[in-house]
Amino acid sequence: MEISEKMQKREQRKKLVERYRQYLKLEKSLSNNTLDAYLSDLDKLMSFLLLEGIEPTETCPADLERFLAGLHDIGIHARSQARILSGIKAFFHFLLISNYIESDPCELIEGPKIGFKLPPVLSVEEIDSIIAAIDLSKPEGQRNRAILETLYSCGLRVSELVNLKLSELYFNEGFIKVEGKGNKQRLVPISSRAIQEITLYFDDRNRIEIKPGYEDFVFISFRRGKSLSRIMIFHMIKELAQIAGITKNISPHTFRHSFATHLLEGGANLRAIQSMLGHESIATTEIYTHIDRSMLRSEIIEHHPRNIMYREKKKDL
Repeated sequence: MEISEKMQKREQRKKLVERYRQYLKLEKSLSNNTLDAYLSDLDKLMSFLLLEGIEPTETCPADLERFLAGLHDIGIHARSQARILSGIKAFFHFLLISNYIESDPCELIEGPKIGFKLPPVLSVEEIDSIIAAIDLSKPEGQRNRAILETLYSCGLRVSELVNLKLSELYFNEGFIKVEGKGNKQRLVPISSRAIQEITLYFDDRNRIEIKPGYEDFVFISFRRGKSLSRIMIFHMIKELAQIAGITKNISPHTFRHSFATHLLEGGANLRAIQSMLGHESIATTEIYTHIDRSMLRSEIIEHHPRNIMYREKKKDL
């Protein structure tokens, strides 16, 4: 597709969304907060359609089902899924009554069943309070800070974290290589803050007597000189949450779930989040082949709370 044609279609999408905004404000008389919520939910779908090369007026039920399946795939709560679907239905109703489309692709789309449980989500403030509970005077203090920042910044499974290798760190490029389920490898963007915490931990790591065969593991037990176990990470997080006064029932997976939720709420593209999590399901097969790695990194880095805060701090300097 020619660049001019792409720009033209992008401009058409912007005009369409602006007309929808006016419709909500003038004809539906929505409050500013409700209006912002509707447009925020619509933006998630629009980003998805843009990456898939689908025009809003050409969207079919299968496209919407893939989008909704993706929300479930990354762990978005059923109530949030239902709210997003409600906003999307309002948009396509507007397209229908405004004669942009001849039939409503949402007509037969059913909302998610409310009631199934998902892991709790930690707020950024709660994550900060858990990290702040770490005692840096202890030998393993800086290591534990690096662990939690890596979990949250990269959305790793705990098994991926404990098996992370030094040879898989590409800090200059801003990526780490992760081996997930089924020995499938993926590149994951890593925040500047996580890189900083890991680099500080390396000073302590260099003083550990590491057992043969474990030299390439990033996170090492100070007592045993071997890689950490999943259960050690679990107990560490439970203990820190208790010190921080967090009463939610959390685990290492809570950081991964919070990573995905915060990115989606911040405006990151659903496909990019799925790719970063290493998800592959019937709903998300063959989604990585046409996604540019630099685009993926910009999506995650731009919308992750850690990087947003880092940019705001730089502005204040």
